[in-house]
Amino acid sequence: MLSDIGDYVGKDIEISWLPNLDDLMKGYARNFRPGIGGPPVNVAMAIEVASIDHISEANMEYTMTVFLRQSWHDDRLSYNHTNKTLGLDSRFVDKLWLPDTFIVNAKSAWFHDVTVENKLIRLQPNGVILYSSRITSTVACDMDLTKYPMDEQECMLDLESYGYSSEDIVYHWSESQRHIHGLDKLELSQFTITDYRFVTEMLNFKSAGRFPRLSLRFQLRRNRGVYIIQSYMPSILLVAMSWVSFWISQSAVPARVTLGITTVLTMTTLMVSARSSLPRASAIKALDVYFWICYVFVFAALIEYAFAHYNADYRLKEKAKVKANKLSSESIVKNGKQAMVLFSLSVTGMNESVMISNRHGRAQRTGSDIPGEGGSEEAEPSRRRSGQTEETKEEKKCCSKCVCKPIDADTIDIYARAVFPFTFAVVNVIYWVAYTM
Repeated sequence: MLSDIGDYVGKDIEISWLPNLDDLMKGYARNFRPGIGGPPVNVAMAIEVASIDHISEANMEYTMTVFLRQSWHDDRLSYNHTNKTLGLDSRFVDKLWLPDTFIVNAKSAWFHDVTVENKLIRLQPNGVILYSSRITSTVACDMDLTKYPMDEQECMLDLESYGYSSEDIVYHWSESQRHIHGLDKLELSQFTITDYRFVTEMLNFKSAGRFPRLSLRFQLRRNRGVYIIQSYMPSILLVAMSWVSFWISQSAVPARVTLGITTVLTMTTLMVSARSSLPRASAIKALDVYFWICYVFVFAALIEYAFAHYNADYRLKEKAKVKANKLSSESIVKNGKQAMVLFSLSVTGMNESVMISNRHGRAQRTGSDIPGEGGSEEAEPSRRRSGQTEETKEEKKCCSKCVCKPIDADTIDIYARAVFPFTFAVVNVIYWVAYTM
């Protein structure tokens, strides 16, 4: 079998309709464009997308593999003794003039060369050349991440001549390029291609002239399912977990403090891990807003327990103070009763001596007033006024205590059980309406 193949390959096979490439290339100057000095060369462009491998928000770029097909007319390569098209490999590419097309917004690009260079030349009898190549390029894509991860991005692939101006070359999309082959079959992990369009521009550079540019612009809508599972649902569950402390007794201090601090630290870790795959941009993203909403609610649940515990501790101290005052007042009353008994016994013994002293005093102070009586009468109104001011101060103090009376800790927990979920639901409705409409 191998000997038969060797015999077949070794024979001189003459194909009558093949043109002589050596004769065809005589006098061909690949450094000059076709029709130099005349009208510009019309280059028709067509693209087939093989894959979109990676879209990076951190670097704002995407990687795409395309089949780039360019077609133009070159009279120098026309032949008339057959009407069949010639298909030539990449070795013939280096002998031809090619448009100096480049990807404007490419960061890096390369041709595929396994197992041979992925290039193709097709030559028609009338001199029309089709040049096809397989290119993989990492292309820049400016992204607006304000609504991340509910965002939609527009990425572009810009093609332009590097050295030839519009006087030498003109690009246009091929008539058969009404839609991109392969783009509707692509399935991306994070995005869905919703639309695409072809754009033809003419850019004016003051130093170099006017250059034609072709752009492929496609719309990408981010798939939200993975973010709902990885970011939104854990955040909601953490907020709901922080509400469990409202049903735990106020006396269980370690349990409530541990639950509050754990939810706060877990929320912080979730925020940091979600931002690690994003660029360090100053713009506030929708995911950042939601994380901070959840963080505020988790932190507020911890502050609620601190407030409730303070009120409970304050009420216990007030009760202890009232009990101590009551005990002291009872002891004072008891001691006062004993003092009254002793006083009544001493008064009865002193009445006789007082009556005798009064008789002697009246005999000595006949016709004169007693100065001490007038002073006591004058002192009585001042004593009454001071007593009234003390009473008003005590009344004001009691009123202020009534106004600033601490709320019962259990009552605070009961209110929190309703206020926190209701407020969180309202904030969620506002958030989703604002970022999805």
